[in-house]
Amino acid sequence: MTLHVLPDGTITSPRGFAAGATHAGIKAIGERPLDLGLLVSDTPCDVAGTFTTNLVQAPPLVLTRERVAKGRAQALVVNSGNANAFTGDEGMRDAEEMTALTAARLGLPVDSVLVASTGVIGAPLPMALVRSGIEALQASPTGGHGLAQAITTTDTFPKERAVSVTVDGRQVTIAGIAKGAGMVHPNMATLLAFLTTDAAVEPAFLHQALRRAVDASFNMVTIDGDTSTNDMVLLFANGVAGNDPLTEGHPAAVDFLTALEDVCRYLAVCIARDGEGATRLLTIEVTGALSEEDARRAARTVAGSMLVKSAVHGADPNWGRLIAALGRSGAQVVPEKIGLFLDTIPLVRQGRPLPFDHDDARQHMLGREVLFRLELGLGEGQATAWGCDLSEEYVTFNSAYTT
Repeated sequence: MTLHVLPDGTITSPRGFAAGATHAGIKAIGERPLDLGLLVSDTPCDVAGTFTTNLVQAPPLVLTRERVAKGRAQALVVNSGNANAFTGDEGMRDAEEMTALTAARLGLPVDSVLVASTGVIGAPLPMALVRSGIEALQASPTGGHGLAQAITTTDTFPKERAVSVTVDGRQVTIAGIAKGAGMVHPNMATLLAFLTTDAAVEPAFLHQALRRAVDASFNMVTIDGDTSTNDMVLLFANGVAGNDPLTEGHPAAVDFLTALEDVCRYLAVCIARDGEGATRLLTIEVTGALSEEDARRAARTVAGSMLVKSAVHGADPNWGRLIAALGRSGAQVVPEKIGLFLDTIPLVRQGRPLPFDHDDARQHMLGREVLFRLELGLGEGQATAWGCDLSEEYVTFNSAYTT
């Protein structure tokens, strides 16, 4: 399989998709003032989604999950700057009105429009601004970059990716955008991710492929241990490429899944790299676990440890913090079999601490990316998790988020 990354690719790179964005006034005018966006397909799509496990769930998420369960959708309206979360019946009415206004604007059935919101929790949506904003939205095949900006909140850059593969002799494209910088922790995080493809995909396989891709990517990112109320990942497949519908047993199913995972993984790493106040990307690779689930459990726990994050921020090779986090992760661990590396520097082998050059290790940790590898020596399970360091700026930023 040859995977092609599309230069300047975005969510509208797959055929048949258009997007647009505007400044409705929900967010104050700043570096990226766009705060209301639209995604629409020329034709109805099969759709799949994954949603936050937080028991406090925002009305837009509740409404969208109900509609995704029906399996078909054609458009999405999304705002940033206000989460429309913990807003009760009024919040649900506002979410429903956003979809109704969008549907009327596009000439679509109202239940074919999905909705998402992100921002401050507990405040009602300024619906007068939202109404005029939806009226101003204009979608085009080149509007994906604007939509990627419109969904950001504390992000420092928009996150976009598009790749193509060949299926049944036809080129199909898979693309996505995402937002997230804080309140990010499995399952899932303060993240929104929207994915599109022009491939025809059988609905059951679409759901299966999305779940696998999300588990290996967005659910392996941890910034601060908090899980939000609005998280969702949506995948729209409009079939415009004209391929035979992909199923689990299709010869090209693995290629499609690999491409989808590439897009999700790229976006997930961007989220980790852009953690609030972050100065370093932290990558934890676990091999030799008893199972894949054990590997994921171990990698997520170590990447999410506040002590590990603090050590990374200070470029302190205090490797005992990683071992302690591993031991409480819930993964099966035999101390005498553990190996630990800081990039290529061996720190522990077969459970025995090794001498190492402290200054050399510190230099490795002063870079923009820090990699630790844990070898458990128990099986074939492996996984990678991504996070970032914990800086003073994170505390400063979140101490004044609404003031």
